[in-house]
Formats: sequence, structure tokens, C-alpha cells
Amino acid sequence: MHLVSFDIFRTLGFPDTRVLKPEHYLRHKALLSDADWVLFPEYWQLNALVHGLKCRVFPSVASYRIGHDKVEMTRAFEAVAPEHIPWTIIEANGPQEREHIWGAMVLPFVAKLPKASMGDGVWLIENRDDWLRYCERTDVLYVQEYLPIDRDARIVVVGDKVVTAYWRSQADQGFYNNVSKGGKIDNSPVPAVMTDLALRLARELDVDHAGFDIALVEGYPFVLEFNRLFGNQGLRQGSDLKQAILDYLQQQTEPRGPGTTTPEPLHPVAV
Repeated sequence: MHLVSFDIFRTLGFPDTRVLKPEHYLRHKALLSDADWVLFPEYWQLNALVHGLKCRVFPSVASYRIGHDKVEMTRAFEAVAPEHIPWTIIEANGPQEREHIWGAMVLPFVAKLPKASMGDGVWLIENRDDWLRYCERTDVLYVQEYLPIDRDARIVVVGDKVVTAYWRSQADQGFYNNVSKGGKIDNSPVPAVMTDLALRLARELDVDHAGFDIALVEGYPFVLEFNRLFGNQGLRQGSDLKQAILDYLQQQTEPRGPGTTTPEPLHPVAV
């Protein structure tokens, strides 16, 4: 395979890989068009690469577009697995919408910014002052019921395989499970009901590189979100992720079926 990467750190050690700077990508149009895969472009490059230069990108287009915005992500989850998401309300930020949500939600509840990661842009709303402070920070109101949990699981999926799964226990100050916010990694076994849900979501949404955050409440899994790009703190063997990506790309590159060419389409026959 001939690969082009825009992320030197995530593709370190990848064979036959040319690394480019994202801002210089249009200087290398022929190289990009001829590559088997273009790896880890920036979000702003996606349309030009996929639709302009007809590149095959990894992570998938769905991974980028669904993972870019929590509102779009939640809508996608609602389409394929509504029974596995916490109760969520999404509204424009107006006076009536603020009052509607405040009256509908049970305290405490969770409020999020649509575009944030690593635990940033997430609030635990415990009183009206918390709510008003959140409302001043966003154009879109995104709230979810508070789940009674002290940990969740990060499940890393590449293609149709779980590369690793581990628990993230709550930080000392409470609420946050993100490692970047003080959460602690626990390598106790993650139940299959959680990894199965991550694989189902990845398959049905065409997401091929993601860290899914899934919580377990009385044995029932709820998906919180996924991150297209995720930290490596919980990856015990970084080479496992690299090999999983290379194996997946090779599998997707190889021709399938009895032949290597696309058969001619069948034409209707007049009778």
C-alpha cells in the first residue's frame, strides 16, 4: 500500500508512508490522488480530498462528520440505537427553550457544548445559576439526564474489531471520568454487552476509527459519545493500534470476490 499521512505521530512507523503538512496539501495533488489511502487529514481538508481529489481517507468520512459535532452524533445514535442513549434534549438557545428545558429536566443533569472533547465543555447542572452560566456559553442547548455512574468504559474500535477496552474511573473531584480531567484507568474486564454495542454502532454508522465512551447502569449500556481521535493513555501496546489500522487498511484495499474487476452492469432486455 502507498499511504499519505497528515499526522506524523499517529502514523509513526507506518511502512511506505509519506507525511505531508496539511496546509501544503494542494502542492501534492498527484501524490494524493495516486495514494491507496490518505490518513488522518484535518477536518477542513475532507471535502477537497474526498470530493475534489477522489482520495480514500482514513478514518472514514462518517467518522469525521458524525464525530465532529455532538448534536449530529446524538441524532445518528437516535437513528440506529435510540434505546441506548441517555434522555437528551437539543434546542436553539432562546428564552422559551431555556425555560422549557429547565422545567423538563430533573436535577442534577448534564449540559454540553456541541463541539468539545477531553471533558471540556461539559457541566453538571445542580442549580439555576449553573444553568444560566451554561446558557451564556453556547448557541445550542444540549442537555442529557444524569446517569448514576462512577466510571465508564473507553472502547477503541478499528474497522470491525475492538482493539482495547478499559474502564475510566471517576476523578477525585467527582463527575469527570476523562483521563485528561483526572480520571483513572482500570484494566478490569469490560463486559461484552458494552463492546458489542460499540461494534454495532461502528458498523451501522460506518465509523472505522473511534474511542466509544459507554456507561453501564444496572447492567444496561448507554453510549455517551465517541471520539474520532483519542488519547493513548489507556493503550497498553501502542503497536496493537498501529497493526490494527494497517491490517484494516490492507483488508479494505484487497479486491473481494472471485474476480478483481467490477462486472459489467446488467441492461434490461426488451421483450
